[in-house]
Amino acid sequence: MKNYKKIKIACIGWGSLIWNPENLACQNKWFEDGPLLPIEFTRISGNNRVTLIIDKNSSPVRTLWSLMLHSNLDDCINSLMTREGTTKENIHYTSANDTCEDKFESLIKKWLLEKHIDLAIWTGLSFSKKTNSKRPTVVEIIKHLEQLTGTERSIAEEYIRLAPRQIDTEYRREIENKLGWKYLQGK
Repeated sequence: MKNYKKIKIACIGWGSLIWNPENLACQNKWFEDGPLLPIEFTRISGNNRVTLIIDKNSSPVRTLWSLMLHSNLDDCINSLMTREGTTKENIHYTSANDTCEDKFESLIKKWLLEKHIDLAIWTGLSFSKKTNSKRPTVVEIIKHLEQLTGTERSIAEEYIRLAPRQIDTEYRREIENKLGWKYLQGK
């Protein structure tokens, strides 16, 4: 009988996946040495939270990662897609063996090779329709957050305050300065 190597698939995260993985089929441990990627609070989500996305105009920060419990890429994609409440088109992946033309995928591929991991998946959302699919300025983001009230404001504040401390971005520092929404240890 042949011995088959189990494929290792990492999920890369930087936001709510870390403190609230829900039903994501990953190990119950997030490592803090993920690939350096340009991440920023530049997406206004459907519930008016300002969320973190890969934003090519931002400075790189060290992301987090967890090993998926499945070794089948389709199962991992479906798990992340379900957790994120998004479509398959918004779940991105690359292999350590892929030829990458995309700058971010190249960074992730290099990281995969260093970590001896076969594949990585992540959520690849972009700017939202609420900002006409354009990058909002930090002033626009703060103005948006200041206008929120009640539950919407509480949910928006929670997301920003629970985002991992190492996701130290320009917008986060400005939000902390203007609104006092400092980091809180995850739930």
